Amino acid sequence: LPHKAVIALVDGKKFEMFRNIGNEASPELAEMAPPKLDEHNKGAGAHHYSSSGNPTCHLLDEYAHAAAVAQWLNSQVLGHKIETLVVIAAPRTLGELRRHYHKQLEQALLGELSKDLNGRSGPEIIAALRSK
Repeated sequence: LPHKAVIALVDGKKFEMFRNIGNEASPELAEMAPPKLDEHNKGAGAHHYSSSGNPTCHLLDEYAHAAAVAQWLNSQVLGHKIETLVVIAAPRTLGELRRHYHKQLEQALLGELSKDLNGRSGPEIIAALRSK
């Protein structure tokens, strides 16, 4: 995990971010302030999940949240504010995030972990990444 790498923790409702303030050999995660997201796009990706009718409001909220997170992360990578990124997300959320990744975000992406780690401490996150 390079110095200044950003780790995004995402589930269907929450978005937390950490930055590695340590070095590659001894990473140390510092929590970053969460951004304000525009989650009004309730139709984000919903047409792909309507096998048995329309998705529930709960799923639409999850998809809108994931789309808003991806849009924000894309803007940060395109604006050169995030150079290296790790995404840790609940499985369904990770699938939706991937649908919205910009090509440059994909290039900045060091890795992904399909796991819900929101609310965990820096050492717990590093341990989960190491066990991957």
